[in-house]
Amino acid sequence: MSLIVPVYNEVGAIEPFIKAVEAATGAMDAELDILFVDDGSRDATCDEIAAAAATHAIPIQLLALSRNFGKEAALTAGLDAAAGDAVIPIDVDLQHPPEIIPLFIEEWRRGSKVVYGRRIERGGESWLRRTMSRIFYRVFNALAQSDIPPDAGDFRLMDRSVVAALSDYRERTRFMKGLFSAVGFKTAHVAFETPARQMGATKWSYWRLWNFALDGIFSFSTVPIRIWTYVGALIASGSLLYALWIVATTLILGLDVPGYASLITAILFMGGVQLISLGIIGEYIARIFLETKQRPIYTIDHSRSVMERRPLSTRQSPASRAGGSEA
Repeated sequence: MSLIVPVYNEVGAIEPFIKAVEAATGAMDAELDILFVDDGSRDATCDEIAAAAATHAIPIQLLALSRNFGKEAALTAGLDAAAGDAVIPIDVDLQHPPEIIPLFIEEWRRGSKVVYGRRIERGGESWLRRTMSRIFYRVFNALAQSDIPPDAGDFRLMDRSVVAALSDYRERTRFMKGLFSAVGFKTAHVAFETPARQMGATKWSYWRLWNFALDGIFSFSTVPIRIWTYVGALIASGSLLYALWIVATTLILGLDVPGYASLITAILFMGGVQLISLGIIGEYIARIFLETKQRPIYTIDHSRSVMERRPLSTRQSPASRAGGSEA
């Protein structure tokens, strides 16, 4: 088993996380290694991971990115580099309880290729954040072709065959929850309660969450751009009916003095509708622009990486290893 742990400025959280993993998996009849993916931390996170790798019995590796690419890119780097027969993305803040890992493995051994953690209680989260999360899942599942299970995050076990299939999904604007659902395979879930974050603070502000939600919707659905076809048709139909009403009233009642208020309201309304539609079109064009440049999803800083068990330079590419598994 390979644990994939994206980290960014997490000094002080590494040691408690490793100890919690060791305590939760010590009696487990499976080999386990931890792959930390440093997403361009500006503190001593990499030094702390390197020190832990030298002092703990559990195999620990560090893959350091050259700058901050975002959690989705860091998670992708971890999936590309992890060598286990199954991989488990997990957060370092212990809001993903390591005690659930043995339950994941049990479901995997029963034949499930993906076993995701379903949060039944979100410890420490505000009412607003929980409500926004529920609304997002409902909107996304209504618009996208592949559904995201409600209250499912990145915390899950994925078989090597699933990881190999995910390696073919190389879009630059990445929404991993959607990709996990889009790839398919037999799926099971394990329910758990999310404990409060034990140290540090979340990096996800409401503004970042909003933009992340937009990335998810625009990456997996064309419904937003299609809606404006119907909005335009509806407005055009309303305008035609209004024009017929004006002609009829003029012929019957005579010419009336036009009102400034109704005219400026119509102009402002149409201007707003056009700007919104242009903005939605722009979101899709921006993603086309990013895809056509074909820039790498992430860049590795080999000078800071600690990949002792298997040097990164000797690893197979995602495409070449798609045909089999590696332990």
